[in-house]
Amino acid sequence: MAQEEELQALRKAIAVCRVCRDAPIRGEADRLPHEPRPVAVLSATARILIAGQAPGLRVHESGLPFNDASGDRLRQWLGVERDSFYNVEHFAIMGMGFCFPGYDAAGGDLPPRRECAPLWRQRAMDAMPQIELVLTIGQYAQAWHLGPRRMASMTETVSEWRRYLFTNQSPAVLPLPHPSWRNSGWLKRNPWFETELLPVLRERVKILVS
Repeated sequence: MAQEEELQALRKAIAVCRVCRDAPIRGEADRLPHEPRPVAVLSATARILIAGQAPGLRVHESGLPFNDASGDRLRQWLGVERDSFYNVEHFAIMGMGFCFPGYDAAGGDLPPRRECAPLWRQRAMDAMPQIELVLTIGQYAQAWHLGPRRMASMTETVSEWRRYLFTNQSPAVLPLPHPSWRNSGWLKRNPWFETELLPVLRERVKILVS
């Protein structure tokens, strides 16, 4: 099967997935608060994969990944406009969970559903062998893509970004914090992220989307 045909079949299968809805309920807090709406952008040509956490409510409602303030900040980090960001020839976008998981007691988004990654992630990665760079946003994506190479905390992992980016392993991985505005304090405490990491990120993105 040609790559695009394989990806199209995978897109259709993901779109109708209801595994997290139909999974055994482990208490009321584990119940999805809505009908599943998987969001993932798979590409046969993109050389960059944005590996996020899980869609938020606004993304769930629109079906467009990073269609929120976090996406605005992420595009600023990457140095790209919306048209380029949503060009399937430039970027594949795939969270660790494809559906909005709901809110926790503090009003933050719950972690990605545990059923999603074991079912879909390796299949999707295998179907996109042209990916050269994976931008892992947050601890869940970093845990999956870096495995034992990940440091003890997200901050430590991101601070060691050079060891993951400048490697012979393919695809290379560049760990990032979540671009949520809730992380503004983290960015102020870690100015090296803006002065050292972001210029390299933007240059690598410029090369890979050209």
